[in-house]
Amino acid sequence: MTDNPLGYEKIPKLLKSFAIPSITASLVGSIYNIVDQIFIGQGVGYLGNAATNVCYPFSTICLAISLLIGIGSASRFSLYLGNKESESAAKAAGNGISLMVILGLAYLVIGEIMLPQLLKLFGATTDVFPYAQQYASVTLVGMPFLIITNGMSNLIRADGSPGYSMTCMVAGAIANTILDPIFIFVFHWGIFGAALATILGQILSFAFAVRYLWHFKTIHFERSHFQLHVREILKTCNMGVSSSVNQIAITVVQIILYNSLTHYGAQTVYGSDIPLAACGIVMKTNAIILAIIVGISQGVQPIIGFNYGAKQYSRVREAYLLAIKCNMIVSAVGFCFLQCFPEQIISLFGDGNELYLEFAVLFMRTFLFMVLVNGVQLLSSSFFTAIGKALRGALLALTRQVFFLIPLLLALPLRFGIMGVLYAGPIADFTAFLLSVVLVSRELRRQRIISQEEVSSEA
Repeated sequence: MTDNPLGYEKIPKLLKSFAIPSITASLVGSIYNIVDQIFIGQGVGYLGNAATNVCYPFSTICLAISLLIGIGSASRFSLYLGNKESESAAKAAGNGISLMVILGLAYLVIGEIMLPQLLKLFGATTDVFPYAQQYASVTLVGMPFLIITNGMSNLIRADGSPGYSMTCMVAGAIANTILDPIFIFVFHWGIFGAALATILGQILSFAFAVRYLWHFKTIHFERSHFQLHVREILKTCNMGVSSSVNQIAITVVQIILYNSLTHYGAQTVYGSDIPLAACGIVMKTNAIILAIIVGISQGVQPIIGFNYGAKQYSRVREAYLLAIKCNMIVSAVGFCFLQCFPEQIISLFGDGNELYLEFAVLFMRTFLFMVLVNGVQLLSSSFFTAIGKALRGALLALTRQVFFLIPLLLALPLRFGIMGVLYAGPIADFTAFLLSVVLVSRELRRQRIISQEEVSSEA
């Protein structure tokens, strides 16, 4: 038995205390983009919406970096604490924080230098490009702050302060939500105002996150803990690679998806701009559901990691299965809303012509038809990361996006045109779900056998 609550407290109570703040923080990350899209749609129009969609890969790349370092360092942090190695835990956290700073600044510089080329790669059309360039040039300034905040939030949760992690993210989201309508409708700054509101909110969240450096519960930082070491960096990246790869794959999917929609949309009555604008709304609506699932995954991660390190395999199994049940409930509710009320959801993001609404509804109902199970693969990938099996987690993270969705996005439109793009989503979701069930079932069975052998040897 351990004196850390992660090792003895009831799993439902632990998951509730860790997942709710984590869900809130994850939702806030999605809300940053959604709030901008709603106000831009109302104040600028659907071309403004299309511009934020084109810029969305910048945010997913940013999240990929923060997950690589944040999940990686937090996973190592939890495993070291489970083994009662506090000095190693401090080194893992310190190196991770230093790496967040360096990669955040590098991302800003590269993004600004290559902005025109990247926007064209992301699918910006001639009409959308000016809006996208104005929006991205400002929001890129906030990316280093966002990387550090998101990365730190994982460490803060692993330290046993999920509530503070939530506060960091919520503070920035509230600021962004307040400033957005002021800058857009009062000052008439348009898409520039939305971008400025976003980075001001991110800076506020960053300030809250950095403050926690002096308030860690389980470790005490020394200056030497922040010195970068190649070995520590590689270990951290190895642990965080599955979550990061999943986000990188999402970015690649977004690029292929946007370009496919503009290409095949131009061959229909919808044109190239309508599918691009509608796609972003659908994907960001789905991002709300995924944000809750990501929050559950991040909330259960320290519980699974600690108990796996402490060899309490029955608690690992209980935590995973409870998280899956919560996942399925959220997905079922999301499915009902997406299938029954698509017009109402789409109308929140501004008005458009009949063709725009027609395609957006079709996209939402078709592409997200298997939303009921599409979170299982994500949670299962995080499960393998939490128990230190980063390679298996990375491979599982790639299944839906790389192994299934990308080939389907390239192949199906050749036969079905723009509808092929829409069919690719549910087919990839269901296939990834089946593979996740098989791999996790094998791992849980292995852990159960180990537990039984240990009991037999003690007897």
